[in-house]
Parts: sequence; structure tokens; C-alpha cells
Amino acid sequence: MTQQRKLKIGAMLHGAGGHMAAWRHPEAVADASVNFGFYKQLVQKAEAGKLDLVFVADGLYINEISHPTFLNRFEPVAVLSALAGVSSHIGLVGTLSTSYSEPYTVARQFATIDMISGGRAGWNAVTSPLEGSALNYSKTEHPSHELRYRIAEEYLQITKGLWDSWEDDAFVRDKESGQFIDPSKMHRLNHKGEFYSVQGPLNIARSKQGQPLVFQAGSSEPGKDLAAKEADAVFTGHETIEEAKRFYQDVKRRAVKFGRSAGDVLIFPGITPIVGFTEEEAQAKYEQIANLVDIDVALNYLGRFFDHFDFKQFPLDEPLPDLGDLGSEGFKSTSDRIKKMAKEENLTLRQLALKVTSPRSGFTGTPVQIADTIQRWFEEEAADGFMIGSAVLPTGLNDFIDHVVPILQERGLFRTEYEHDTLRGNLGLPFPENRYTSARRNQEATVEAVADAVGK
Repeated sequence: MTQQRKLKIGAMLHGAGGHMAAWRHPEAVADASVNFGFYKQLVQKAEAGKLDLVFVADGLYINEISHPTFLNRFEPVAVLSALAGVSSHIGLVGTLSTSYSEPYTVARQFATIDMISGGRAGWNAVTSPLEGSALNYSKTEHPSHELRYRIAEEYLQITKGLWDSWEDDAFVRDKESGQFIDPSKMHRLNHKGEFYSVQGPLNIARSKQGQPLVFQAGSSEPGKDLAAKEADAVFTGHETIEEAKRFYQDVKRRAVKFGRSAGDVLIFPGITPIVGFTEEEAQAKYEQIANLVDIDVALNYLGRFFDHFDFKQFPLDEPLPDLGDLGSEGFKSTSDRIKKMAKEENLTLRQLALKVTSPRSGFTGTPVQIADTIQRWFEEEAADGFMIGSAVLPTGLNDFIDHVVPILQERGLFRTEYEHDTLRGNLGLPFPENRYTSARRNQEATVEAVADAVGK
């Protein structure tokens, strides 16, 4: 009998909330992005709701007009290590750049979180979109979009190779014989490529889930190719179910083209539910949040997706001029989507800026309405699961877990208890056999088959 497909759900931990002015909300914790007690509270709430994972985003460049949450926040690897000690089942996923770090160091960091947490670590591998990042890393120039993805592909191959440095039974630790390891089960990577030269081995073993999971968030053509080749899951974002279904089918098709199963890569659209007991209450909540934004702040935020272009030079209440090729190498898919939206909806600059900073989610409404929309997206294969963003924390996450999750559980779409104690197990992804163990087993099978043939 075929097992029923189940929803996967993650929660974004982004300080006081994902909204530009979340910190101003009456129910927000203004210093949330550097308040460990607050992060601990969110993680334990998410785990009580049986969510699959929590996700900590990151960036490497700020200025005085950056999103308030970005100005003062925890580094993901450090805070996830701490959160591993106050949780037991939920996955711990964090962002780290492939453009401004070294594969060996990153492999160690996430393997360590994986070991500390008992197999619950995930790495959101990003190429870093903001051009100013180069200035913080002794670089004169930010790599182009195409180059960043070439670097990232080699980087991921190295990291995964390092995670297989030790076969699962390599550490003997026999006190009587004095044998600590089986040296035949330690392996050097000896990688020499276009960008990196890494010998190995890594100085930490594999965890009970084999390897940390790799998440990827690019929606450009190179981003989708990288996800289809290397990622276990993809964070994405779409305005409509039609867009989401096209993306879903595209990435799954690419995965099969690269020799993987369509089920080997999970698709997680990001959504920001706003829950009300009535439609009117949900709308009032949305308006309260949207009204916290100052128009100058909204214009600055809009400019972030266009290499900090100064939109204040245009009239606020007239249709936005054609932006032509204006965009950002770093936020290419996002800037293209914003230009398309402005043109198709004939938006004024004011309307566009406020819409970008305070998008009204299609997942705004009563708990039943939101559950209905989630179920439709899931059953029509627009998503394998969802990343739940909250305009304001903890309110948004609490509302979703307390009022929407029980409906999904009643419908048999979402778990009532964790199936496993690893992230990979809860997501239903296969255990990755160590490449050297697999090669040895295949070699032994070949030798045995040849011996049988000769014997006959």
C-alpha cells in the first residue's frame, strides 16, 4: 500500500518578523534578532507544533538603510549550535555563503551542528546577492551571477566529499586492542578543481543522518540547475499557484535529467500567513502591519533589489517609468518579478514600494481558508511543503501553529508526532550511503558475480 504523502513545514526565524517594520508592532520583541531567549521560545513552539525545521537566514552586507533585522542579528552557525541544545527533534537550518567562505571550514561547521543535534542540521547554501559583501572580505569585486554559481557547484561537491571522509564504522574505539580507527575507512578527497584545492580528510565523522541536508534558494536558471543537481530541498517564493506549479515541475524535471529521483529534492515555497477568526479580522491585522511602514523606508527597501537604486527621484503617485534593464545581479529573479508586477498592474511608485514591503499574502484569512489554500497547493503539486514566514513574531507563528496546524492534522495532511529523530528522516529523504562504502560494496558484488560466472 502506498504511504500517504505528507506536508513538510518549516518556520523562518527572522528577529521580530519578516516585515520591514515588524519591530514597531505592539506585540513584537524589539530586540528579537539578538535575544537568544526569544529564539529558544520560537524553536520550542515550532517543535511542539511538530514542524520539520526552523530556518535562520543571513547576509554579509548592511548599510544604514538595511532591513532593521539585518542590522543587528546572530550569525546562523553559532545560534543554531546553541539551539541544538534546547531542542530534540526539529531540524536546524542556516544560511552560509559559498562566495565568502572556505569549503573545509563550512563542512566542519555544519558537520559539528549535525553531530551536536543528533542529525538535525541543514545548510542553506547561498551565493550572496549583495555586491557590497565583497568590501567586507578584502575583495575589490563581487563575483558575477554566473561565476558565483560555478563556484557554488564546485563548493558543494567538495563539501559533500569531505562529509564522506569517514565511513560510518571507521571509529573502532576498542580499548582492549588499542585500536581507535580502522585506517582503511578514512579517505582523503584530494580535490583539485577550477577554484579550490582541498586534500581532506575532514576531522569529524558522519552523524546519524549521514550528512547535513543542503538547501538552496536560487530561482534563476543557474540556481534551478544547482538545486536539481545538489540540493535536498529548495526555498522559493511565488505569487500564484500556477507559477508555483511551473517551478515545481521544472526543478523536478531537472533533477531527473541529472540522474536523481524527483522525490530527492523537496520544494518549499515561502508563505506569510496572516490568521484571523474572520476575514475582516485577518484584513485588519494585515492593515495594522502595513501601516507601520514609512514611505521613505519602503523606497529604500525597494532599492535593495536594484543595487540600492534611488527611487526617490521619481514621482510617488504616478505610474512607475519603464525600468528597462535596471536590476541586480544578486536579486535577478526578484528584480525581474518586481518589474513585471509594476508593468502588468500599472502601479505607481508608492503602490509598488508598499506592495513589496507589505505584500498581502494569498494565505491571509481564517484558519480554514488558509488550510484550504495550503491543501490545494500541496495536492496539486505546487509544493512539497512550506516555509512559514511571519510578518510579526511570535504572533504570526503562534497563530499558525495554534489554529492552522490542527486543521491540517485533522485532515491527515500533517503529522501529529515526529516519525524520526533526524531531519532527513522526518522529511522522508533517503539516507546517503557513504560513497566509499558504496564503492566497496559494489566492487565486492562484481568480484562475486565474476567468480560465480567462472565457477559455472
